[in-house]
Amino acid sequence: MDPLGRFKSDRERARSDRDPMANLCTVGHNGTATAEMRTLVLRDVGEDLAIFINSTSPKWSPLSHSVSVLTYWPSIQAQFRILANTSSVAEDFVADSWQLRPDPPKRMDWFYSTVKAQSSRIESREQLLEEVAAVELPDPLVAPQTARGLILSPYLIERLDLSQDNGIHDRMRYEKRGDTWVGTTLVP
Repeated sequence: MDPLGRFKSDRERARSDRDPMANLCTVGHNGTATAEMRTLVLRDVGEDLAIFINSTSPKWSPLSHSVSVLTYWPSIQAQFRILANTSSVAEDFVADSWQLRPDPPKRMDWFYSTVKAQSSRIESREQLLEEVAAVELPDPLVAPQTARGLILSPYLIERLDLSQDNGIHDRMRYEKRGDTWVGTTLVP
């Protein structure tokens, strides 16, 4: 069984069901649930999974080597926990995909880079909105150097299927050993 293939097929089912969580994940570091965990968009980069982050964020440094990812798709009642090593997305790919972002996140990336780093304190939401609106964007509009991406290379995947007719969840753990995934059934 290829757990990454199962992840992708389950995710595609969730997308087909218009699950609002299908493209989101919660990401942390060192496999811990801490206040540093964040919800991010989980993207497909070719055959790989990736997350994109502004390097001014406090989450950048801890995630730049390894991540713990949690997804839950209510439409199909499936949860995945993934531990993965990370490597940088190529700069040209980040620059190209950044152009596909909506205007507000592009402006925020430039705000992080030129005004205040992500997670910095600010007086009020009103001040934030005023300062973001005042950000001078480059012409032509390009990604700032702080726009980054991380390719995920999973080495442990757990799948929890909550949709069992008998009410007993199906939980599997897969560990990558070389090029092979080894599956183990776990008590849910």
